[in-house]
Amino acid sequence: MQVPVACIATLLISCCVVLSTKRQAAAQIRPDVDPGIAALVADVSPARLQRDVARLASFGTRHSLSDPSSATRGIGAAREWIFRELQQSSPKLQVSFDSHRVAPQGRIPREVELLNVMAVLPGKSARRIYVTAHYDTVSVGPAGQIGLNTAPAGQPRASSAEPNYEIDAPGANDNGSGTALTLELARVLANSERQFDATIVFMLWAGEEQGLVGSRAHAQRLGADGVPVTAVFNSDIVGGSRGGNGVIDAESVRVYSEGPEDSMSRSLARHVLRSAALYAPEQRVRLIARHDRFGRGSDHSSFNQHGYPAVVFRESNENFARQHAPADTPDGVDYEYLARNTRVNAAAVASLALAPPAPEVVDERGVNRLGRQPSGYDAHLQWNRAPGAVAYRVYWREAWGNDWQQHRLIGDVDRLVISGLSIDDFVFGVAAVGPGGHESLVSAYVSPLRREPEVKLVP
Repeated sequence: MQVPVACIATLLISCCVVLSTKRQAAAQIRPDVDPGIAALVADVSPARLQRDVARLASFGTRHSLSDPSSATRGIGAAREWIFRELQQSSPKLQVSFDSHRVAPQGRIPREVELLNVMAVLPGKSARRIYVTAHYDTVSVGPAGQIGLNTAPAGQPRASSAEPNYEIDAPGANDNGSGTALTLELARVLANSERQFDATIVFMLWAGEEQGLVGSRAHAQRLGADGVPVTAVFNSDIVGGSRGGNGVIDAESVRVYSEGPEDSMSRSLARHVLRSAALYAPEQRVRLIARHDRFGRGSDHSSFNQHGYPAVVFRESNENFARQHAPADTPDGVDYEYLARNTRVNAAAVASLALAPPAPEVVDERGVNRLGRQPSGYDAHLQWNRAPGAVAYRVYWREAWGNDWQQHRLIGDVDRLVISGLSIDDFVFGVAAVGPGGHESLVSAYVSPLRREPEVKLVP
């Protein structure tokens, strides 16, 4: 749509102030730190995390193909306990089993019913934010005592004609730590007095150790049904502060995100970094521009593959000798460290769930709404207004940079001209801001790949 020059000139003057009938609402945007979120973060309990990890390890194994009928041991007993814990956490949580009947494939040699445990905290809108971890485990031991033909990095693979899925696989850190983190966030967020704009889904996956099967089945269903998902926060091995190399790092956590550099997954990672700096500054967030550890993966990948923004949290220094082994016991988990990583998640999830959805910066054909009007040397940004937004924040950076360098808070408008700033030299993005000052993810104007037709040559 062409905008008259006179209108653009007006925008140049007025877009830096709050416009329309929402002038007062935007003008009263609170400071960056929300006391309510700070209280949620402070409510995270290392003692509860320790109790949950110990209980999860007490089931002996949580292998997805272990006995589902025992009341005390195996995958069945574990998921029933997780189900009850979520039910008892808050009457606000809608708890259910997310069931998938899986045919023999890959690392699953026989038909099996995989049950993810799901707890929904309804929000004002139907769009979802997921907080996830896998609760299943695996141990790799001598031939004849393995449940999976894989081994930790640097160790040889073993094989067996008759795998034993009942051997001890306590999985305290992999992934009792992520499961405990998810349970703790369900308690803390569901018992908050705040009503979130987004619906928050707490999900514990089965079948991760067999190839992300539980999360893949769920993400497939979401994609087929067109369910809107704003973000996925996945935690996998987040409780160990002492690595197998003897190095202790209890003050940082890794966050992996899928590329390219302006993907919504990367936008989510940047959001984690900003919210942690506000509410959990004692824990350094290390953003890593890779979908996961080299050659490895976790359940966030299931969502990225369906176009949903997802990241995974990992402890900074792993002890590979304890992973996929009977040695993965509760004494290998640092519960103060796990609590710090839980607080980082709490801050990021709560602040994003209170924010409006991110604005769309492309038109109905998927074309960027970014131009050079009115002079040919200006940056003219347009976007679709986001429900619940009272203002917008525009970001930009030099095109070789990795993170935003400049930003401007403007009013309830759907376009902005930044005079004299070349769209060839800078990357731009826009976030929606709610009445409480909470910001959505940043939607970037991504330059599309140019695909020229093949040259026709004379034979």
